[in-house]
Amino acid sequence: MPERTAVVLAGGRSTRFGDADKAVADLAGTPMIRRVVDRVAPAVDAVVINCRGAQVPAIREALAGVAVPVAFAEDDYPDEGPMAGMATGLRAVESEYAFVVACDMPFVEADFVAHLFERAAGHDAAVPRPEQWFETTHAVYRAPAMADACEAALSAGEERIVAPLFDLDFVVVDAAAVREHGHPRTFENCNTRADFVDAERRLEESSSD
Repeated sequence: MPERTAVVLAGGRSTRFGDADKAVADLAGTPMIRRVVDRVAPAVDAVVINCRGAQVPAIREALAGVAVPVAFAEDDYPDEGPMAGMATGLRAVESEYAFVVACDMPFVEADFVAHLFERAAGHDAAVPRPEQWFETTHAVYRAPAMADACEAALSAGEERIVAPLFDLDFVVVDAAAVREHGHPRTFENCNTRADFVDAERRLEESSSD
């Protein structure tokens, strides 16, 4: 049984990206979701992809040959937002703790993910708060506890993705810890075509250093 799992949220409709599915869109020669999984793989034993059923074939192809086992947790009720996707993904996890990450975070850092797992031990979650906002889709959760909290929030009609946190025993990982164990770029996401162009430029610059 895996000790640490990553749940990658990929079920969104990518409305700001255009007609294509940004999860498998090319980013400097590699599908974006492949970049995310490759970057978190050193910190986990398994990966669960939360997505719509129609996305599975393309994502499976994009992830062929990755370094860790990959399973899929398809949305029973698509388009209910990241909180529902998080609950579905976490219900499919076999380990006690899981790192939840959005599929559009191609700069996620494995060392920082490992630090989040360490901070979460003995608690229900370790959630970064590098500035004003909690990074709820870049956090480690005790899988059953967060799934329960998400489902309770959804049943109550709550739409704020931070709402489930307040039913949990969670620790805050502040800006100083982010700088010590990672880099603020770990939270950057790519929502638009312009974001992809900028990320591609930086990835190419870093690969040529």
